[in-house]
Order: sequence, then structure tokens, then C-alpha cells
Amino acid sequence: MKKLVLATLIASLGAVAAPVMADDGLSFNVGAVSDYRYRGISQTRLKPALQGGADFTAGGFYVGTWASTIKWIKDARGDAGVEVDIYGGYKGEITKELGFDVGVLNYWYPSAVTPGWAATPYSNPNTTEIYGALTYGPVTAKYSHAVTNLFGNPNSKNSYYLDLTGNFEIAKGLTLTAHVGRQEIKNTANASYTDYSLGLGGEVLGLAWTASYVGTDANKGFYVPGALANSTKFLGKDALVVGIKKSF
Repeated sequence: MKKLVLATLIASLGAVAAPVMADDGLSFNVGAVSDYRYRGISQTRLKPALQGGADFTAGGFYVGTWASTIKWIKDARGDAGVEVDIYGGYKGEITKELGFDVGVLNYWYPSAVTPGWAATPYSNPNTTEIYGALTYGPVTAKYSHAVTNLFGNPNSKNSYYLDLTGNFEIAKGLTLTAHVGRQEIKNTANASYTDYSLGLGGEVLGLAWTASYVGTDANKGFYVPGALANSTKFLGKDALVVGIKKSF
């Protein structure tokens, strides 16, 4: 049954990491991806997802929410078909070259805790992380620390994710993004892994687009949907993931 705990599952395309804020005020975004990858692992059984969110900023402070359709909770005998992220934090500068971002992020899976879910060895998948990031030029290093169990993995409090991401403008309106991250999950055998991605992003007709090659070295026996989904596909497999998003 351990194969069903898939929520160790950066969103290569559209998932919340620490949101990039622009002007003060309220903004919204909607989009779709060919596969919702979170820290390299598919949340949608390698299928497309619909996504959207809202952000409010005031100076360096921000709060927001973001949601995506998912499949892994139902694969683990729960009812939730959506992930809702609620976050808040503060961004600023230490020097002109060095920026910082600190905050808290809650992953909420409405209706996930059901008798079916409780019948598995796993607990409530709702998760809270605190995070801190430093940005120097085009490169950001970020540390995320779970202050609860991590996505239903038993006794996994204090698990963490450390990642390094670089965004490089290689032509006007075209950005190359390189990413590597390490997910460490406490007290869960075969669950920790490294993910990586390399992608391009830009804008066409008012739509932001991304195309990323994503992969992991995750355990191929652990990260599969399982019998309930009638699938043994490896959810951390190397793949091209594309997405579009509209902000307003």
C-alpha cells in the first residue's frame, strides 16, 4: 500500500513554489498543463490538469491561493479531486543584488480524509511547510520544511525539500529555466529522491507558455498509482511537460 502515497509529489509548470509578485493589488491566473508535476512527481497519473489562483500583494507582503485538479488522492482511496494551496509571506532585499523570500504554505485536499483513506496505513495528507529563499541575480536557492507530516506519510514531520533554480533570458521574451531539487522524507523507506528539469518559457498572444523536460531518480516501485488506478506507470519518469497560463 505504500506505493499509493504519491504526494511527495516544483511544479515544473504552474505549481506554487514561492509566487513571483508584480505590482501591489489583486491578480488572478488560470491555466492548464499536460501533466501536473510537483517536485518531479506526477499528481495527475501523467494526465493533464486545470489550474488557477489569486494573489494579493502590498509592498513586500503577499497572500494567495492556488488550485489544481489531481488524481493521487483518489488513487489512495480518498475523495479529493483537487489540491488547494494557501500561502503568505514577505519578499524583500538584503542588498541590491541579494533578495529574500520567507513564508508559509498549506496544501489542503478537501474531503481527502474519508473512511477509505483511513483504512490505509496513511494519515491526513493535508500538509504545512515553512520556506525561505535567497535570490542572487538569476539564481534562487530555496529550503522548504514540513511542520506536519508530509502529505500523509507516517511520522514524516521535519521532512524537507532543498532546490536550486536558475532563470536565464536567452533572447527577448524567451527564458531558459534550469532546476534541481532534493526531497528528503523522514521515516519512509524508498521515498526520498532528486528531481530535475530544464525548460523554456515565453508569451504569445497574451498567454504565458512553458515547455520543460522533467525527471527524477525516484524509486520506480514506490511512485506508481497502484491497483486502484489500474496503472503501474512510474510517476517520476522523464517526460516533456507543456503548459499555458493567462494572468489578469
